[in-house]
Amino acid sequence: MTTLAGVSDDPQVPQVDGTDFVRAIRSAAPYIHMHHGKTFVIAFPGEICLREDTDRLLADIALLSSLGVRLVLVHGVRPQIEAELARRGVESVFAGDLRVTDAATMDAVRSAIGSLRMDIEARLSTSLGNTPMAGSRINVVGGNWVTARPVGVRDGVDHLLTGLVRSVNVAEIRDQLAAERIVLVSPIGYSPTGETFNLRNADVAEAIATGLGADKLIFVIESEPGTWRIGLDAGDAGQLALTRAGRLLEAVPSQGELSAEDRNCVRAALDACRDGVRRVHLIGTEGASPLLRELYTRDGYGLMISAEDDYESTRQATIEDVGGIQALIEPLERAGALVPRSREQLELDIDKFSVIVRDGTVIACNALYPYAEDGSGELACVAVHSDYRGRDLAAVLLRRAREQARGLGLNRLFALTTQTPHWFIEHGFVRGAAADLPAERRAGYDPARNSLVLIDRF
Repeated sequence: MTTLAGVSDDPQVPQVDGTDFVRAIRSAAPYIHMHHGKTFVIAFPGEICLREDTDRLLADIALLSSLGVRLVLVHGVRPQIEAELARRGVESVFAGDLRVTDAATMDAVRSAIGSLRMDIEARLSTSLGNTPMAGSRINVVGGNWVTARPVGVRDGVDHLLTGLVRSVNVAEIRDQLAAERIVLVSPIGYSPTGETFNLRNADVAEAIATGLGADKLIFVIESEPGTWRIGLDAGDAGQLALTRAGRLLEAVPSQGELSAEDRNCVRAALDACRDGVRRVHLIGTEGASPLLRELYTRDGYGLMISAEDDYESTRQATIEDVGGIQALIEPLERAGALVPRSREQLELDIDKFSVIVRDGTVIACNALYPYAEDGSGELACVAVHSDYRGRDLAAVLLRRAREQARGLGLNRLFALTTQTPHWFIEHGFVRGAAADLPAERRAGYDPARNSLVLIDRF
């Protein structure tokens, strides 16, 4: 068992002023609350352990633990095995992307895993008294919790002591997590007859995450998932629903875009989602603390594959969205761009609102007020969160409003605005006058506000 007495400060993280600091804390607070007590499985390859900035990743992992996240770490060991084989003069043999592990190779595997594991524990044990984590104590524990079986013969090749995960002692791992220990697992498994098998760390991480019913499975990899074609297809949300991610991955092999290691991580991510892990994250190593940015910011950093289709969704508003809508429109009301609405009025009108929600936060809204006798509807309260302007989310909601209006038998929309007539004109509206409003709406028109009337006929 290993004790962590402190973590390394990250020199790449710039100092922030008081306002930015408070804003960052407030934006992270929902995620700190959300992740507390949750179980995350974090897998990282042996290549990561060779980097000079490995201590930064371990520091971020320690911070997660201090924030109440229950952690299982699964490390890889491929380059360390290669180095050990070279030192011993043993040839490395692969069939496809899977190592063939004979007895001599297994001796090298044991040596490489033992050495790397000791190195990880030593780094976690380092006391850095001048860091923000000074004085904290985080325990790390390992055990023989993975039972394995041989891969056997594939395409005529006997893989010998290369194995597949048969089962995981989930109960024991849960006990260790409940005792607030970080569980460190190596990519090795044992058979009931005493044999030792060489495993792929992604397979081990997948099996542990699904067995535990982990809240998140996280792969830290050398490449940058945001630059993959499937990552670019995820848009700025960096999120792919499981069904879409599977289709995109099927199109990749002919392009040779992903390395064998990356593809194995994506395969494990998809399988874990199918087996009950709600969200799987793939993140690179570039920039300041990508692990923390992925977990504690709304937009994240890497690529997330979700078993859910509604990480960012456009839908009808519900009463639970009132607070989010109010927070979104209040700055525009203070600026005079929107007519002020009380919370009570929002609650009464909530069935008129549509929203775009990202990870539980309302980032855009509008309302449609029908005037059936006149065959028209008012498009009102159009608002987009300042962090998401430029994506034309308002246009997404406008298309929805047009569809709703047609469904109600209406043949035109109108909007009243004092500050954004150009946006409506760019999206097909034309200038009108107060006389063009339905009689009921015209009676409530405020000449002092002198709002411009824009009309959209269809």
